[in-house]
Amino acid sequence: MNTFDANENQKEKANIDTRLKLASLWTCFMFMYIYVDYFHLYMPSSLNDILSGKVFEFEISQAFLLISMISVTVPALMIPFSLILPASVCRRTNIIAAIVYIPYTLFNLVGEAWIHMVFAAAVEVVLLLVILRHAWIWPRVQTGITSGAAAHSFQVAKP
Repeated sequence: MNTFDANENQKEKANIDTRLKLASLWTCFMFMYIYVDYFHLYMPSSLNDILSGKVFEFEISQAFLLISMISVTVPALMIPFSLILPASVCRRTNIIAAIVYIPYTLFNLVGEAWIHMVFAAAVEVVLLLVILRHAWIWPRVQTGITSGAAAHSFQVAKP
C-alpha cells in the first residue's frame, strides 16, 4: 500500500461518524446476544428444562421474563439512542451501558458454558470495549456525515 492509499484510508475512517460507529457496534452486539440464546436451544436437555419451567437455575416466571426482556431492551435501545440523543448524553449513556454489560456478559458464562457461549462472550466483550473506546474518545467536533445545523449538536468536551 502506498502513502496515498494509506492517507485515503485514514480520511475514510475519519469520515465515519461516531454515532454511526456506535449504532453499528450495538447492532452487532445485539445479533451476538440474541444468537447465543437461540443456539442455546440446540443444547441437549435445554428444551426439556424450558418445558419444566427452568432456565439454568432460575424458575421461569413473569419476573424472570421481565428481567430478561429488560436485559435485551437496553442494548437494543442503544442503537437508536446512539443516533438521536444529544452528544454529551449519548456519550455518557454509551459509556455507562458498555461498562454495565461487560460484567453482565461474563456472568452469563456461570454454570455450564459451552464453547460457543465462551466465543460469543469474548466477541461481545470486545464489541463493548470498542463501544467504550469510541464513546470515551468522542471528538470535540464531529466530522463526516453531518450538515451545518446538525454539526453543532456533535460538540462534546473531551474527558
